Amino acid sequence: MKIYFAASIRGGGIDPETCRILVSHLKGYGTVFTEHICREVGGMNNRDPDEDIYERDIRWLRASDAVVAEVSVPSLGVGYEIGKAEEWGTRVLCLYRKGSRNRLSAMIGGNKGISVKEYVKVDEALAFIDEFLTRPD
Repeated sequence: MKIYFAASIRGGGIDPETCRILVSHLKGYGTVFTEHICREVGGMNNRDPDEDIYERDIRWLRASDAVVAEVSVPSLGVGYEIGKAEEWGTRVLCLYRKGSRNRLSAMIGGNKGISVKEYVKVDEALAFIDEFLTRPD
């Protein structure tokens, strides 16, 4: 299975440890194209031109069987990726940490075409990933 993991990078990012745990778990299901983002939280570690990042990520997104997005921190890029995945018929799971200081966008929370799961502990998010990736569609 080919998985695209999305999370805010330049917008402040998720907790790097949570990111590493989620990506490590996803790798048990196959190739995670975007495992590097845990090193790039804050947007300071990648010096590639924006055009190169866009072209690479769109190529990976199009090749993915599933998208798992951590959406607790708002991100224009993650929203764009979710929209493209939905447009292309790719399955999408959005994970939102309850109690986040940011409210979940209505465009994500109200979209019946994607799966949105709220979690408190990372173990809950891992269980949602297992349920999502093992469900036949």
